Amino acid sequence: MTHDRNTQLLRAALAAAERGWHVFPLIPNEKRPAVRDWQTRATTDRERIVRCWTHAPYNIGIATGPSHLVVIDLDTPKNTDDVPPADWAAPGVTTGEDVLAVLCERRRNSYPGDTHTVHTCRRGTHLYFAAPEGEELRNTAAKLGWKIDTRAHGGYVVAADSTIGGSRYATVQNAPVAPLPGWLAELLRPAPLPPQKPVTVALTTDRRGRWLKKAVDGELARVTGSGPHEHNNALYIASVALGQLVKGGELSETDVTQWLLAAAIQVGQGEREALRTIASGLKAGAARPRTVAA
Repeated sequence: MTHDRNTQLLRAALAAAERGWHVFPLIPNEKRPAVRDWQTRATTDRERIVRCWTHAPYNIGIATGPSHLVVIDLDTPKNTDDVPPADWAAPGVTTGEDVLAVLCERRRNSYPGDTHTVHTCRRGTHLYFAAPEGEELRNTAAKLGWKIDTRAHGGYVVAADSTIGGSRYATVQNAPVAPLPGWLAELLRPAPLPPQKPVTVALTTDRRGRWLKKAVDGELARVTGSGPHEHNNALYIASVALGQLVKGGELSETDVTQWLLAAAIQVGQGEREALRTIASGLKAGAARPRTVAA
């Protein structure tokens, strides 16, 4: 039975990869990643996928960012007290699907159901769309309405044929992935960033202080000058570099974290995601302490 389950999940993972979707293992019977750094380890490589899913009956995660997907997650209430807020309270509105239908009606657009569709283990629905070219839409929670989340850059979804608590994710419309409708893309775009202001770095003005300020300013510029798809990588590299100086006793970890976070927020990164990246980079940098030459 275990062998048959491995084979079924392997076939599903390979089928997803053939569509160009980057997959990675989730803990069997769960939604949580089975590996660290799942965003970078998600793959379409057949050999890696075969090696992974012959090892254990892992559930399948699809990294939506590298797969160029935006998945609209239409959820269902968790209990009888989970009811729509006043903005969405209307006869017959009980699920995310209902809310999306109301949203379409309000905006005089047709329901975007003509695309690849998966039903979740909790009777919810995942609508798969191709992400707009040249844009980096990110995950959202209830931005479109009650019980509607989206998974895009930085997120993942559980793929079809995965099971949780004995319930299976199932493809119910094996259609090509449609482009994300323009009106939905418009609603999902983040608010414009505020005008950028230089991150103020207060250090002593002696020779050592000037050297440190130049080093810090250079790493902050790395972050604020990074391209749309490079923000998190640039933040990590900058955190590693400054983490070396923190471990060497040249800079305060608190100051460095604040400076890097301010730079990350300027380019539109979320605070929680940025703080995780900074902490990871500082830890890596601490392995190679660096001091200013006398």
